[in-house]
Amino acid sequence: MSAPPLEIWGGVECTVNRVGDDYHHQLERSGHAARIDDLDLFAGLGIRALRYPVLWERTAPDGLERACFAWADERLSRIRALGIRPIVGLVHHGSGPRGTSLVDPAFAYGLARFAGAVAERYPWIDDWTPVNEPLTTARFSGLYGHWYPHGRDERTFVRALLTQCQAICLAMRAVRAINPRARLIQTEDLGYTRATPLLAYQAAHENHRRFLSLDLLAGRVDRDHPLHGHLLRWGAAPSELARFVEEPCPPDVLGLNYYLTSERVLDERVARYPLWSHGGNGQHAYADVEAVRVAGADLGGFHARLIELWQRYQRPVAITEVHLGGPREEQLRWLLEAFHAAEAARAEGADVRAVTAWALLGSFDWDSLVVRQRGYYESGLFDVRGAEPRATALAALARSLSRGERFDCPPLRLPGWWRREDRIFYPPIEDGARLTVPRSTDVAPAGAPILVTGATGALGKALARTAATRALPYRLIGRGEMDIADPGSVGRALDRHSPWAVINTAGYGSVDHAEGDAFRCARVNTLGPAVLARACRDRDVRLVTFSSDLVFDGGKTTPYLEGDPTAPLSVYGESQALAEREVLAILQTALVVRTAALFSPWDDGHFIAMALRSLGEGRIHEAAEDVVISPTYLPDLAHAVLDLLIDGERGIWHITNEGAVSWAGLAERSAELAGVPLAGLLRRPARTLGQVARRPRYSALASERSNLLPPLDDALGRYLRERAARRGGE
Repeated sequence: MSAPPLEIWGGVECTVNRVGDDYHHQLERSGHAARIDDLDLFAGLGIRALRYPVLWERTAPDGLERACFAWADERLSRIRALGIRPIVGLVHHGSGPRGTSLVDPAFAYGLARFAGAVAERYPWIDDWTPVNEPLTTARFSGLYGHWYPHGRDERTFVRALLTQCQAICLAMRAVRAINPRARLIQTEDLGYTRATPLLAYQAAHENHRRFLSLDLLAGRVDRDHPLHGHLLRWGAAPSELARFVEEPCPPDVLGLNYYLTSERVLDERVARYPLWSHGGNGQHAYADVEAVRVAGADLGGFHARLIELWQRYQRPVAITEVHLGGPREEQLRWLLEAFHAAEAARAEGADVRAVTAWALLGSFDWDSLVVRQRGYYESGLFDVRGAEPRATALAALARSLSRGERFDCPPLRLPGWWRREDRIFYPPIEDGARLTVPRSTDVAPAGAPILVTGATGALGKALARTAATRALPYRLIGRGEMDIADPGSVGRALDRHSPWAVINTAGYGSVDHAEGDAFRCARVNTLGPAVLARACRDRDVRLVTFSSDLVFDGGKTTPYLEGDPTAPLSVYGESQALAEREVLAILQTALVVRTAALFSPWDDGHFIAMALRSLGEGRIHEAAEDVVISPTYLPDLAHAVLDLLIDGERGIWHITNEGAVSWAGLAERSAELAGVPLAGLLRRPARTLGQVARRPRYSALASERSNLLPPLDDALGRYLRERAARRGGE
């Protein structure tokens, strides 16, 4: 009998974790709590099952008798109508309602009662995950102190783990009393630890511990289990361990959650590693770092962990979370690697059921393990930073995988950063010899490139630099190699380089000079992009080109959106507005990016650098107090543009850092953050500054499509830190 086809599942990041007295709700932050239409977007991906929350803390925060199922009723009904199989989660990195915790014996019984109520209300649901990643949650809550109840010792860790596993057993018993068909889909983050010979004992302990939740549920933690004595020493009662053996609750599907930080290396030679990695076990001090950053520590990855799970338990397995923060091309490579690993494991005889595209709507603040709310967002298959979720290239990939179709995206032809030599930060643990390897910024990768015009400009250089750090093949060219206003020159360059995309940053840059040089300005800013659009259309090449806030007249007092009518005041602004219209008329797939007031850590020719230099040297710096703009940090802009290009976005986009400020206000805020005296700052009306071209008094930009960049203060802080680091290295 042939094996069932490999399915694509989906999952919504739904963590409700408690830090002190504060609850962090991912569903609220992603907006899914208020958007049922998201479910139709998920169905459009072709997924067969959806990990979906009916969370105890949200549904019954004040007790089961006051539970409100209205939200779950509406959404589970819609999921059912869409033909998707829900995998219902009841606790996701949580600790229960406010009156309980992971070290409270009542937690398990309370969750079991809640599980029974949910099963009674939805008897048609067959797949359940009562508690997500119990071992990981116990570590973060009981051993590392990140989450409630903030334990930092083995005793609290053991109690939190046993409580959650008891809760899973009791919850599944309550569910199966109503639905005997109910299946336990048990998830866990499964890594692997390597170590120097001195620390081999610690690595062995951690490699046994990573299976502990699954071993408990499977009834394997008997007297012969390597960690049986350890559990007894740290508070487990012999009778409760025996109960797991006598009344096991083995998972019907073992869910593998795996991240690039899941595999670790331990090394007692702490001087080789950064301070944040230093720790110990009371017997030895050691550094604990990601294996992916250590020379010679090749990752086992999804494939090795799947085979390991299958061979250990001989039960069906699935990858239940595939998520990676970072550039879009790396997210695509990560999902595709997971899928190929699952296919390979199946070919070797493992019963692998599915690959789960996790964080369909992205996730918030996992860079800090959700201990604070800074607003750091990692997009998923959909980006929720706009009025409505926006499908990314990941959605297209998941849809292709679910249909068994080929997905072609030029960046996918290169390996992920975790498979390249430039991943290495640390020497091999065997002999300590640091390898000398090329960095991604040293060698332009091979493959169909992105052609970047404007080799002498800050924007072109920034995009080239960013493409290099992301190992995206690119070619940065100037006018000597391609005159963008000359069709013959453009055609020859495109045929020579065979790019899959062109990013045009070439332009006539002087707003004031354009007033007396209208012909040349129009040739470069209007004719050039139109010529590129025709050439790209004829060769099926993607095109990105740039415009500015000067296409507006400043009549508004709130930020301009993409749909607002243009009404330029200057020759320069008119050249940009005409270019926008002509490019999109010729090539509807073109991406036109409006941005403004660029600043960068890589050059000192922009307004902020000049203001800080003047003020820092005690000189006068004049700035307009009555012209409001939206400054844009070039590294943020470059990353966003590359992501949108890979996503296949088109039309006009406003991309600036969030925030509107006058030029004088920008100088003042930058000086304050940099600790530079403000005595020399002179606020002037714009009309007194000797500018030739008329400029809008208010040209702040915002987006009705998506606010992709962080707030201005965040960008200024990073700029100043980078500036200081660069000066320190000079």
